[in-house]
Amino acid sequence: MKLATPILIALALLVAAPSYAPQLKPVSADARQADRDAIRNHIDKIFQAYITKDAATIRATHAPAWIGFQSASQTAIQGIDAYMKDVDGYLNGPVRMTGYKMLEFDVIFYDDVALVPYIAEVTYAFPGGTVTQKLRVFDVYAKLDGGWNQVGSDTQLHPESIAAAMEDLRPMSPGEKSSLLAAREAVWRAWFANDTTQLTELIPPELIAIETGEKWQTREDELAGSKDFAANGGKLVRLEFPQTEIQAYGHTAILYTKFTLETEVGGKQTTVSGRATEMFVSRHGKWVNVGWHLDSGS
Repeated sequence: MKLATPILIALALLVAAPSYAPQLKPVSADARQADRDAIRNHIDKIFQAYITKDAATIRATHAPAWIGFQSASQTAIQGIDAYMKDVDGYLNGPVRMTGYKMLEFDVIFYDDVALVPYIAEVTYAFPGGTVTQKLRVFDVYAKLDGGWNQVGSDTQLHPESIAAAMEDLRPMSPGEKSSLLAAREAVWRAWFANDTTQLTELIPPELIAIETGEKWQTREDELAGSKDFAANGGKLVRLEFPQTEIQAYGHTAILYTKFTLETEVGGKQTTVSGRATEMFVSRHGKWVNVGWHLDSGS
């Protein structure tokens, strides 16, 4: 008789596994009220540590092999040292959590592991005022050394808070404003210099531009106009923006501008002043000019 191969043995064990292997079964919080309360108290302790900026307690309330995501994480955070490094900016910065309110809270147990989804309303104090946001959190707890500790988490802004952040007028930092104004000027100068490479980076395919005449311009129209200006020997002599006001909403900024420009074509100089409304979107870390409307008003 042929001896069974290791693969056949493994398959047989997998098929037979349900008949003898212990299976984890979900247990509701109502059936383990003491454990549920212990986890809830532990989460309250974490919130209080963030309010008081108590780094030692924050470290102690997260397991050494903690893994997960914070609301601004670009990749998974692995280990308590990486976690503490991630929150260092908050602990040593001017922003402070001032309070929280638990809106939804639940726990389901699988032996000594607990899954904990909850929604909390959190208030932060900034140098310029206060902001209240909802957080949507999924924690993973495990009983380690006889006590519950957080071993993983996924913390995100609640969809309502994301929508509010995108809808409300927001302030811009000096650095963000400076980069926006630099991108705006770069668009103008690239057009007059017929810098096609720069223009295609700064104005996207969906561009809509309203200038003189009845036809609304596309990116292809603007690239062609820039090429014609250079082909006729045109050059930009002077470009000024004497007044600019900005409104920012989420990743979008609207600029209301007065401009003056002087060009030279065939030895003849022409000065034009007007107003511009320009729409920019922050895309992959760079501002792109998705549309504008120019007129000759002063």
